[in-house]
Amino acid sequence: MARTSGPETREKLIRAAEEIFAAQGVDGAQLRDVVKLAGQSNPSAVQYHFGSRAGLLDAVMAGRQERTEQVLAPLLAACGDSVQELITALVAAEATELAADRGRRCLRISAQLSHESGVRSRTPHPTLAGTAYWRLIERVEAVLVRDGLPEPLLLERLDLALTLIGAAMSDRARQYLSDVTPLTGQNVFLADLVEMTTALLGAPHTHVPAHS
Repeated sequence: MARTSGPETREKLIRAAEEIFAAQGVDGAQLRDVVKLAGQSNPSAVQYHFGSRAGLLDAVMAGRQERTEQVLAPLLAACGDSVQELITALVAAEATELAADRGRRCLRISAQLSHESGVRSRTPHPTLAGTAYWRLIERVEAVLVRDGLPEPLLLERLDLALTLIGAAMSDRARQYLSDVTPLTGQNVFLADLVEMTTALLGAPHTHVPAHS
C-alpha cells in the first residue's frame, strides 16, 4: 500500500473522491471507500491530508473550478453585458467538463452543491471568492438590477438559474458516463440551455409583496 503523505497521495485521494462522490452521492459516499480506491492503508488518510470530509470535497471542487476558470476568464473578458452573452460564456465554460470522464464526474458532484454557492446571501463559497465565475454572477445581477427586478426575486432567480445549468450539465454527464445516447446533440443542448436560462432570468414578474 502507498504511504499517506506527499502530493501524489493527496492527488490520488482527490481522484478517488471524484469517483466515489459521483457514484454514491455527496451525502452517501463513504470515506473508507475513497481511502481504499486511492490505495491507502491508513483509514485516517483523508483527515491527514484534508482535515475532514468537507475539506476533501472542497479540494475536489477547487480543482474542478480551476479547470473551468481557465476557460471562463477570457470568455468573460470578451463578452458584453447582456444576460444572454454572460450565460453563453458560463455554459460554454461549464461544457468543457463534459469532454472527459473526470469532468463528467465533477459535474455530477457540483450539481448537488449548487445551493451552497452563496448567491442568495451574496457571500461566495470560499472556492468561488475572487473567481471569474463569481464576477460573472455579479455582472448578471447588475443587469437584472438595472432592469428593475426586485432584489429578493433577483437573488432567488439567479440561484435557480445556476441550479438549472448545474442540473442540466449533470444529467448530460450522467448520460455520457452511462453510454446513453442523448436525445439531442451537444450543440443543440448547449444552445437550448442558454435560451432556457436566459428566459428564466428575464421572465416578467408580478408585482406582489415579497413574502406573499
